[in-house]
Amino acid sequence: MDIFFQNGKLARVFNSDSELKQKYGERAKFLRSRIYEMRDVGNLEELRSLPHARCHELKGDREGTLAVDAGHPYRLIFEPANDPIPRKIDGGLDWRNVTAIKLLGVENYHD
Repeated sequence: MDIFFQNGKLARVFNSDSELKQKYGERAKFLRSRIYEMRDVGNLEELRSLPHARCHELKGDREGTLAVDAGHPYRLIFEPANDPIPRKIDGGLDWRNVTAIKLLGVENYHD
């Protein structure tokens, strides 16, 4: 799957092992591994089937975004980057046809 970043600063952090470690400490290794897993799948449906990824759509004021586990309690937050965003007939997200995402950040949204 193609991964884009919300902005240049986030791209710089995720494309540099030293910056990733500086920002996220020991979590950096896990984040790097998760990004590699996300790049290796072909679409969101495949990502959802990865063990322990727990890929899911967010609700409420976060509708339109998704999350995967980034080591409890943190999540990688992203949104589909296909244009247009693939939809099923009922309007729901067509997970099989989402082949690109935009990474928005790493958050503990349970606080």
